[in-house]
Amino acid sequence: MIDVKALREDPERFKKGARDKRVDVDIERLLRLDEERRQLMTDQESARAEQKRVSREIGPEIGRLKGAVAKAAGEERDALEAELRELEERPVRLKAQVQACDARLQELTAEWQALLLEVPQPPDADVPVGTSAEDNLEIRTWSPEGWDPARSFAGNRGFTPRSHTDLMDRHGMVDFERAVRMAGARHYCLTGDGMRLHQAILRYAMDLISDRHGFTPVSVPVIVREECMTGTGFFPAGRDTAYHIEESRRGSGQDLFLTGTGEVGLMGFRSGEILDADELPLQYATVSTCFRREAGAAGKDTAGLYRIHQFEKCEQVVICRADEAESRRWHARMIGIVEELLQSLELPYRLLQCCTADLGVKNADMIDIECWMPSRGEEDAAGVPTGAWGETHSASRLYDFQCRRLNLRYRDEDGSTVFCHSLNNTVAASPRILIPIIEMHQRADGSIAIPEPLRPYLGGREAIG
Repeated sequence: MIDVKALREDPERFKKGARDKRVDVDIERLLRLDEERRQLMTDQESARAEQKRVSREIGPEIGRLKGAVAKAAGEERDALEAELRELEERPVRLKAQVQACDARLQELTAEWQALLLEVPQPPDADVPVGTSAEDNLEIRTWSPEGWDPARSFAGNRGFTPRSHTDLMDRHGMVDFERAVRMAGARHYCLTGDGMRLHQAILRYAMDLISDRHGFTPVSVPVIVREECMTGTGFFPAGRDTAYHIEESRRGSGQDLFLTGTGEVGLMGFRSGEILDADELPLQYATVSTCFRREAGAAGKDTAGLYRIHQFEKCEQVVICRADEAESRRWHARMIGIVEELLQSLELPYRLLQCCTADLGVKNADMIDIECWMPSRGEEDAAGVPTGAWGETHSASRLYDFQCRRLNLRYRDEDGSTVFCHSLNNTVAASPRILIPIIEMHQRADGSIAIPEPLRPYLGGREAIG
């Protein structure tokens, strides 16, 4: 959620931010509602104050008038009775005025709050303006020794690559047919060494983030209440992508939602709290099952394990002081952790600076990391894919956007409370990360070399097949 005070002071910044992010929100309407709401609150407080004053003063005056009425006659009596009625009706009118303000405030606040939740975080000034993901900019690439990114897989390795689906089928690592029969399109069952490799990369990611980088492992719910989804910024914009459990229709409590990332639970873990400044930064990591209802359009690049409805992810979250420089340092450090992981697995990758249109509602900045996947991309004359980059990681900087929604604050040195900043990053999402692992480490004979860091999690084995 944005800072309403900042919106009032500089509405053009937020209007430009919404335009650059391609978010359609009526900020002018929000400002009008905000002004009317503030005026109503002032009127309501004035009416309440008058109501209290009248309540204190009216008793003696009513008693005096009643005594005077008893002694008066004729026109004087009529005038005194009219004055008495006016006095007795004043608290009734003030009460009605307060109630009218209450009713209008409730109506206004509902629309004001709904619009406020739609206003996106303005992109940082150094984020390039773009109209779609096509305008994202490559920052840098990395390749392991012996891999020339200017050459094809065959040119580098001396043989035509197989896809991850072919290799996994050959080694009994996946069963799509039975999974689709159970759950529908874009579901899968990892089997045998497929499941073991999947567990290995998740274990390695968690050990790396906790043992080497000091993040605290936390298990989190993957079924959460709506306020947790709204608080982390996934609602209202991403509501259609979440699986909805309609508990209210069954008469048993609140509706629930399946989370699409462990970030939701990690951020919700401390929501509503006021932290001590010396507790910061909080560094949390989790491995959780994730659910995505809309997985994108069908096509050859979505085949296999690339776009699926259910997966596991090792996610990291940092909650730090409200300082832009500190947030930027953490962003760079979190990206560095992912680069460390990918380099240890000897996977070619590139960093992409996401443009404004690809940031989403909640992010001030986002860096995507894509791995090289030989089975993606256009096909050559022989019908063999030429390879392409595929997204495997995403690191986001959110400043206080989430923490305002979650009411997550800390007490600074002078005793005042300040909303924290938050960041999040994918450490490893599987089974998608299995695509480059399997395809980049395949051998000419169809076997798959196991990257060295994963071997301890697979009984010391060096290869599959």
